[in-house]
Amino acid sequence: MKAITINAFGPPSVLTFVDCPKPAISKGEVLIRASYTSVNFADIKNRTGNKAKANFPMILGLDVAGVIEEVFDDSSGFQKGDQVIAFPKNGAYAQYVVANEQLVFRIPNDVPLKKVAAIPTVLFLSYMLTHQITQLGTDDSILIHAASGGVGTMLIQMAKRRGVKKIIGTVSTKEKAAIAYELGAHHVLTYENFSAKVNDYTDGLGVDVVFDSIAGAITEESFRCLAPYGTLVQFGNSSGQVGQIKTADLHSSCRNVKGFSLGTTRALKPELLQQVAPEIFSLLQNESFQVPIAAEFALEDMEKAHTFMESRQHQGKILIKIV
Repeated sequence: MKAITINAFGPPSVLTFVDCPKPAISKGEVLIRASYTSVNFADIKNRTGNKAKANFPMILGLDVAGVIEEVFDDSSGFQKGDQVIAFPKNGAYAQYVVANEQLVFRIPNDVPLKKVAAIPTVLFLSYMLTHQITQLGTDDSILIHAASGGVGTMLIQMAKRRGVKKIIGTVSTKEKAAIAYELGAHHVLTYENFSAKVNDYTDGLGVDVVFDSIAGAITEESFRCLAPYGTLVQFGNSSGQVGQIKTADLHSSCRNVKGFSLGTTRALKPELLQQVAPEIFSLLQNESFQVPIAAEFALEDMEKAHTFMESRQHQGKILIKIV
């Protein structure tokens, strides 16, 4: 089969289009013939060595959409030909991938494969952030960092559907604001001095929830516009920086910090994803729910796809067509 592998950590040029053996499955697993995968920022961190352990050759990628090619035995909950999305166990940049059945989800017939292919990581994550890690309500004001990216565009729509009073987004350039407004943001800012702008927009009250996938200095500044009793949700580290939080910033103002990792949840509590899957597909069945696609690349052009993501010019998801 064709796949993209890396044999060393480094720039996009380490991504290599190769032939490799089709993987075998064990009990409780399925073999999926992949149609699409997507690029997530975790892939960049894994490729550069900021997240993954050195176990070369390595196939990157978190999620896949395709068709069940093989099940282990008759006890499987799937059958050959089922269209599914999944979180494979050993990467997704390949024509065939293996996944644990607990991390495989059958796609309803009325959901287009291309639409669902872009969302496994970002929509499961966004849904859990807005429905479980927080319980957003109509009286809330929220701040979404990286609002034009894959997760950000999903978070805006989640918040809009929950009737959030004020949805504020941050983006790296003014040009990226349009997509955030289109999806339902009420106010979109660039990062420069964003906390003061948020406080001004909220009449000095600040926001009730901050969704932060960036970390570092952005996390630190976010506390300057987080309201008393507010929550900062930290679910990523795209900046690669470490942010410092003082305990005095928490107890006296009754504010709190929550951390969440979809990767940890996949590994330790996959049943939580199964519980929310029906709601995820219900959203995708609604034609008004948008899945912005920034660009589509062929599998053999993965180097270009990673370069595009690292340019931080994309708005929405980067999709990879495999077959």
